[in-house]
Amino acid sequence: MVSIDGVTAEIIRSHLVSAAEEMKRTLIRTAFNPVIYDVLDFGISLYAYADGATDLIAEATGIPYFIGANDYAIEKALEYVGAENLEPGDVLIMNYPYWNAAHAADVTLFAPIFDPKSNQLSALSCIRAHWIDLGAKDPGYVLDSTDMHQEGVIFPGTKIFKRGEPNHDVLEIIRFNSRFPEIALGDLNAQVAATRVGEARVRRIIEKYGLDVVKAAVDMVLDAGERASFKALAELPHGSWSAEDYLDDDGITDEMIKMKATVTITDRRFVVDFTGSAGAAKGPVNMPFGATKCMCRTVFKAITTPHLPSNAGNYRPLEVIAPPGSLFHALYPSPTYTLWTGIVALELVCKAAAKGLWDRLPASSGGDVPGFMMVGIHPETGRHYALSNNEVVGWGASPDHDGSNALQHHSTPVVRNTPIEVLEIRTGMMIERLELLTDSGGAGKYRGGLGARRDILFTAEGDFLSVIKKSKTKPWGLAGGQETEPSGMYIYAGTDKEKKVGTYRLRVKLGDRCILKTAGGGGYGNPKERDPYLVLEDVLEGYVSLKAAEEIYGVVIVDEKIDWEKTRKLRSSA
Repeated sequence: MVSIDGVTAEIIRSHLVSAAEEMKRTLIRTAFNPVIYDVLDFGISLYAYADGATDLIAEATGIPYFIGANDYAIEKALEYVGAENLEPGDVLIMNYPYWNAAHAADVTLFAPIFDPKSNQLSALSCIRAHWIDLGAKDPGYVLDSTDMHQEGVIFPGTKIFKRGEPNHDVLEIIRFNSRFPEIALGDLNAQVAATRVGEARVRRIIEKYGLDVVKAAVDMVLDAGERASFKALAELPHGSWSAEDYLDDDGITDEMIKMKATVTITDRRFVVDFTGSAGAAKGPVNMPFGATKCMCRTVFKAITTPHLPSNAGNYRPLEVIAPPGSLFHALYPSPTYTLWTGIVALELVCKAAAKGLWDRLPASSGGDVPGFMMVGIHPETGRHYALSNNEVVGWGASPDHDGSNALQHHSTPVVRNTPIEVLEIRTGMMIERLELLTDSGGAGKYRGGLGARRDILFTAEGDFLSVIKKSKTKPWGLAGGQETEPSGMYIYAGTDKEKKVGTYRLRVKLGDRCILKTAGGGGYGNPKERDPYLVLEDVLEGYVSLKAAEEIYGVVIVDEKIDWEKTRKLRSSA
């Protein structure tokens, strides 16, 4: 085996990361769908291949869930296709939920990379991105499917390019099954172009250093990632802690769905066990097991090695348990389209871990990704459209600082919301207001970040979808910090039909309004211990009301100044 030094290994690792980032730039510049090029709803990975095994070696910044899901999908795809059946120039497409670790609209393309000298399969480039439509029963998001076959055309790992040539028959299946064929095929070609970039760059790295040197560098990087995780585990408190929470519903009934997670930490293992959670749901909130593993990877990485580049070695100590056929281990033909379960459950895993790591973890964020979408026919162009937005929430307060205001949920930290200009130009929505929501952050010694309010006026008729799965239970505080009010969409706002909903599809007409209010993050510590000057600053900024400052924080503010005598009296009586 070739022996190399750490400097060479790091140079090769950096080359691989650069290749992944170049794939990302190519995808953004060529995609047709704003969910990809504006929102950044994708994940890009490079894998080493040796002795029948794939290992993550580099990734571009993207959705953590997607990158982890790519790992699972690559393994399952190679089991199905067979590595021996891959040839130079091939590109394969996969969206079978139980292998692809996502719903059917998150489409994975991957390409084999061969050593230029030996023609040996040595690596794979992989891109997962959200497509706007693949022939599901409803345009836009599917909120009430009862089996996989209502969720779109399925590909189990199909060659869409063979030896560099497009497979016309498969392309035609996509074109004739999508409501937006130009966009679907445009995004497919963007992903193909990006995978080709990854293939070319990795081949160049192998040509420069030689396959044996690259393999040795990969082994060194993966072993270093494993050692870093073991070191972090050894320094954490060891024990086992459980937590429970509830998902709003499954899209078919209004019954809440129980979720339970138990986190066990030793010096060599980090185990997340979902035993005790509900069985398979009738509606589309079931999690493919690969998606469940991705969610746990996100928490594990954040707790152990958050500042180090991600690779397969980091995750060797992680074990995830979910009984087959349960909410967190979907089996065919369980519907999986509304995967907000993983977003809400990420906070559940953190809640369990926080019972032992309370001095290291923040309180809950807003606990969800409050999404909305409009589907219809554009009044000016006459063309069909479907466009979504993922709204911001407050982040939870930490043991030493306030939570951040109005950010994307930490399951999708690099994702951006859809620009207002894009929403207004391409749909029948006009945004009348977008602002921080006073008093939405959980009170505490350190305050949770604020959620937001968005007022939507409809300028044309169409279907409007709200996708929220934590509108009935409150995001949690920590160490005496207070919980917050959950997110909610208020439909038919300002009329006698106004009501709060979570996940809902309704027909809107010209002049209708909806208001989205998103949750803030939980507070950390006793609110009465918050520095009065910080409370004053919060009031002046509009983050906290005068009433909350007095009743919750025990700080009396008069004429924009602290009344110290009344404040001391109020706090001493608490």
